[in-house]
Amino acid sequence: MAIPVDDIEAAREFYGTLLGFPRGRSAERWTDWNVAGHQVVTHQVGEPSDTPRAGVAGTNPVDGHDVPVPHFGLVLSVPEFRALAERLTAAGTQFVIEPYVRFEGEPGEQWTMFFLDPAGNALEFKAFADPEQLFAV
Repeated sequence: MAIPVDDIEAAREFYGTLLGFPRGRSAERWTDWNVAGHQVVTHQVGEPSDTPRAGVAGTNPVDGHDVPVPHFGLVLSVPEFRALAERLTAAGTQFVIEPYVRFEGEPGEQWTMFFLDPAGNALEFKAFADPEQLFAV
């Protein structure tokens, strides 16, 4: 997946330092990230600005929250999810949807949280106490 950013250095700090993704190949205006074995590439389009571009086209109501669309994310273990949520909170991250348990007591019960990267791209991270529930209906 390739995602646009307006400041490659801010993206490198966010994805590499804050989220902790290992950095792969890079050049002046792009960086490859190892996201749980998948390649995600941040490409600088345009020039750095003080105003992040709006990477959210709209929202969709899910479990009483307005989920930003488009978004992408990663399924973590519950301990990894909690550690990331604590790290993001300590860093002062402004959540679109604060970490919480969605679909509690139903098929697909999961921890979830949404936030934006410095360029305004929406990210979701989630965790299942029972990974077999990932695609439960």
